[in-house]
Amino acid sequence: MSFYDLPEIKFSEKFKNFNLKQKNGKIFRLSAGVIFASVVFGFLAGAFSSAIFYSQIKDYLIKTNNDSPLLTEKETTVKEYLPQTSQEDKIIRVVKENSPAVVSIVISKDVPILEEYYERDPFGFLIPIPQYRQKGTKKQEIGGGTGFIVSKDGLILTNKHVVLEEDADYTVFTSDGRKFQAKVLARDPFQDLAIMKIEQENGESFPTLNLGDSDNLQSGQTVVAIGFALGEFRNTVSVGVISGLGRRITATGGGFVETLEDVIQTDAAINKGNSGGPLLNLKGEVVGVNTAMASGAQNIGFAIPINKAKKAIEQVKEVGKIVYPFLGIRYILVTEEVQKKYDLPVDYGVLIVSGDSGEPAIWPDSAAEKAGLKKGDIVLEFNGDKITSNNSLAKIITRYNPGDRVTLKILRKNKEFNMEVVLGERSE
Repeated sequence: MSFYDLPEIKFSEKFKNFNLKQKNGKIFRLSAGVIFASVVFGFLAGAFSSAIFYSQIKDYLIKTNNDSPLLTEKETTVKEYLPQTSQEDKIIRVVKENSPAVVSIVISKDVPILEEYYERDPFGFLIPIPQYRQKGTKKQEIGGGTGFIVSKDGLILTNKHVVLEEDADYTVFTSDGRKFQAKVLARDPFQDLAIMKIEQENGESFPTLNLGDSDNLQSGQTVVAIGFALGEFRNTVSVGVISGLGRRITATGGGFVETLEDVIQTDAAINKGNSGGPLLNLKGEVVGVNTAMASGAQNIGFAIPINKAKKAIEQVKEVGKIVYPFLGIRYILVTEEVQKKYDLPVDYGVLIVSGDSGEPAIWPDSAAEKAGLKKGDIVLEFNGDKITSNNSLAKIITRYNPGDRVTLKILRKNKEFNMEVVLGERSE
């Protein structure tokens, strides 16, 4: 029997308006009541099944810990990010644990307000050449950099070139937005380092960074740089490797020129404003102080080894300044090229020479003058250490203190002899 051969279907009296009748043998007609009932029952059935389906899906998603657009915002659980590799996990930990102790340094200064005016000639006509006169001063931001806290009482290590302005105001901003007025305690006379101080009114301790050992660094070792890039982007992170060790560079900028010995080279991006920020290993220890980038190059930055800064920090704590042993000579490092140029009998040591502008080879009243060193002498050894390009005089002398008595091996007119010297002192 086909569908079209079905007999007439009759509903009970209660549903008599829902009769389904055959018309012209093949076409059936539903009354308005049947259509309405179908819609109502269909809606209720759909809503019921959807509720069951939604509940089952929701339970499944929660059990499997997956996010879904079916879940409302309140029902969605925010999960902690899971690092993909062990190295990624270490980098994230280094950044989280050390960022609170990295600070932004803002330099501001009273600058003159200049007013433009025009003078008149004797006939009363304006001279079309502008003149300027000062009309008061205004406080203006003139620079910025990065630093990091190295003691709980608020000592901050940064670059000397960041805090070079003597009559400027220095403001420190912490990563949580707090603001402190800072005082520059000491500027290193030889290294691009400086120590600042901030204080909390309630006497609470500041978060600090742990200082590592920069003598055991290896090329290829992963490092993380943190700083306030361009003085604007807080706690900017860059990751790279140590590209080289023992570099010698001449850093310039803002009228500041300084030759830095034995610095770390890294390809971790060091941008403007990163100066003075920490270079960290994957243990979260500071191994360097970011100080310079090579202009016109890709990913070549430099950092001062942290071991060079440790002594400065301790000196500031103990005596309130940074002091260095001072010999008092001007010199050039003897290399094969220098040996040929000056016809020297050796290819190592340092040759005592006058400055390019006629500065004396021996500082007046210095340890060198008192010991009897002369222009043209070659210092071959410093207290038994042979002076070479890899073991420079500047590197050797930093191991000593003012007042130490050392023995120098001198070559003078092809004759070698030893000379005792009591090292002097040089500070800012």
